[in-house]
Amino acid sequence: MQQKELRIALVCYGGISLAVYMHGVTKELWKAIRASRSFWSEEAESGGTEAVYAELLSLLETRHGLRLRVMTDIVAGASAGGVNAVFLAQAIHSGQSLEPLTDLWLERADVDVLLDPDARPWSNAAKFWAKPIVSWLLRRKDNAVSESVAPETREEVRTKLSRLIRSRWFEPPFSGIGFSRLIFEALEAMKRTRTGKPLLPAGHPLDLFVTATDFKGHLETLHLHSPPVVLESEHRLPIGFRARTPEDAGHDLASPLELVFAARATASFPGAFPPLGLGEIETLAQDKGVAWDSRDRFVERVMPEHSTQGDVGGVALIDGSVLVNAPFADAMAALHDRPAYREVDRRFVYIDPRPDAIGGKERSDPTPPGFFSVIFGSLSSIPREQPIRDNLETIEKQSRETETLRSIVSSLRPEVEQAVEKLFGKTLFFDRPTARRLASWRAKAQAAASVQSGFAYHGYMQVKFASIVQSLARTIHMSAPGLKLSSPEPIQRRIASFLATKGLDRIGALRGGASPEAIEFFRWHDLTYRIRRLRLLARRVTQEWEGGEDIAEVDRDGARETIYGLLALYLEREPASWLGEDFPDLAERVFEDPGDVIGAIADRRQLVSIDSYADEVLAEAMAEMPHQLRRRLLLAYLGFPFYDTATLPLLRGEELTEFDPVKVDRISPDDAPSIRDGGTQETLRGTEFYNFGAFFSRAYRENDYLWGRLHGAERMIDLIASTLPRSQTIEKASLVRLKTKAFLAVLDEEQDRLTTDPTLIDQIRGEVLTAAEASST
Repeated sequence: MQQKELRIALVCYGGISLAVYMHGVTKELWKAIRASRSFWSEEAESGGTEAVYAELLSLLETRHGLRLRVMTDIVAGASAGGVNAVFLAQAIHSGQSLEPLTDLWLERADVDVLLDPDARPWSNAAKFWAKPIVSWLLRRKDNAVSESVAPETREEVRTKLSRLIRSRWFEPPFSGIGFSRLIFEALEAMKRTRTGKPLLPAGHPLDLFVTATDFKGHLETLHLHSPPVVLESEHRLPIGFRARTPEDAGHDLASPLELVFAARATASFPGAFPPLGLGEIETLAQDKGVAWDSRDRFVERVMPEHSTQGDVGGVALIDGSVLVNAPFADAMAALHDRPAYREVDRRFVYIDPRPDAIGGKERSDPTPPGFFSVIFGSLSSIPREQPIRDNLETIEKQSRETETLRSIVSSLRPEVEQAVEKLFGKTLFFDRPTARRLASWRAKAQAAASVQSGFAYHGYMQVKFASIVQSLARTIHMSAPGLKLSSPEPIQRRIASFLATKGLDRIGALRGGASPEAIEFFRWHDLTYRIRRLRLLARRVTQEWEGGEDIAEVDRDGARETIYGLLALYLEREPASWLGEDFPDLAERVFEDPGDVIGAIADRRQLVSIDSYADEVLAEAMAEMPHQLRRRLLLAYLGFPFYDTATLPLLRGEELTEFDPVKVDRISPDDAPSIRDGGTQETLRGTEFYNFGAFFSRAYRENDYLWGRLHGAERMIDLIASTLPRSQTIEKASLVRLKTKAFLAVLDEEQDRLTTDPTLIDQIRGEVLTAAEASST
């Protein structure tokens, strides 16, 4: 049985009121992940679309021999997409339900609810003198409502828009603290629901990124030729969270106040909401009686420059989509330390609710943009629709490089294994490893690689040495905010200078196989070398398994369990937090006594001791393995110096963990035509009034949420089915049957909730049945 993980890195665009549509999509992704977790743990699924996803996973296993697990371990978003990203990440980490959020979006994502109580025109007399002016503006020929709102809802939109316009002027009409309370209450509602198990394996990292815009900005240092240093104003402010998945349910991804801070900041639409300041979240904490013990650490982490300058109280954060609407870069950076328990099919999936518009107008509209179109387009729509071509080209380039590296390793394997067998072929106990023998053989293989690699080995050692120095500098820099350095480069230069005085310069000490001092330095500090070696073993029994031998899958699983258990010992020593609570004080002395700081890192990581323990565990595990599996792992383990010498210079010292190409998939109305053709224009209503439409009508919110679920269900089935090898496909009739079943399950679930338009459910159900009948004929 082939085992594979479909790992989704989700990127949610901004879309103003189309957030309701994105909630529907993310809800189906959440259900697919839940179904996968239940399928793998052999639990009963909850019914509805989860049962359909479980049926599809069972179909892959029984008919195609593929046991697939679906997971989302990276979530990124901006603006309205950022709010959805925060809730989804919390649900994945905690095992809590997304169901309470549906009522939140339907009932409270309305301009009448969002209006600040102090801004409401409580009576018709409020700004009575403005009422005829507003009425004329909203009914004159070619006005914004007539241009962009359907006839049947124009009166509702005009009424609510009149109240909005006649609210307080020259101040944001919506309540900032009210929005923060709403997000906090939604998180609390999630906690009150029945909690399942976390949706990722225990210990697996989950990353959440949202973007915000620092309105006042902060100064960053740029190094030029002339002048050597300049200060540049930086307004991008990414807010990130990382946590290892807990064993038990109910644990928050982060402090609820910090999650509120992230969601409120990324969705602080300019002009509609006031900018977010730190004081607003502190007020929320007081109102709710919640302690914010991690406040200072959080502020230092997400706003390091402002923390250093001591001006965090004056920071004003606005909508993240102003500068970064599709935050691919942070999600891409998170790929560098993902564990791989089995073959990985990595996907970047982005939700784009409106790919058919530009600047607030349909591309097919031949008329020139009007007054409102130009204003809304320049301030809102166009920044949110900038192409992601640069991001996708970067992903494609990295995928090509990864594929190239895998090809290099694969092509080297026969020669490397031949070299290892020649080196150890006459060793009497080669098939009977012990901890002492593993250490001895490892040193022998390393020496042989240095000799047989010739001139290339010197370049390899240079890359290793530079990579370790950079890593030490980054660790010290992260641990010593009191040094107030904008980058680790000064620390890196100081460490390199110190090591040179000890005979560890990059020229003399590393030439011809490295001096004894250099070898000792690598033994105590080359953490990533150990990690790369174990990951090679993991790939060897997972992604790069050719088969051919009669080796049971349970034996391969046992080998993987041992390898990843050892890998965890080294990975947990990577973060600066491992070095102890007193290390920051020590790290700040790096310019005075770099040797003391470097020595402390070595003493606390204890890599040499861990090596001895790892040798014991690996030797014991190999003793229990079938002969062919043991020999295959030994050839990879002892051949690693040869592989590393060839590939590390190509990586430029960077770490690739999943070692698989990345594919990109989109979820949008244009990509889900099974029920209705026409894409966004024919399905969504929140696109009206420059994507604000759903904030003015519950009927629109119900429509867009429902289509989000339907489109999400269709695309999740497509994504899961696409994990099969190119030589295999699921029959079209089976896919149509599963999609129809999922669509009807969604409609049945929402029948009693979506009642504002009594014809909505029945009309779409009829379309589903008609489309299914047409496909069958």
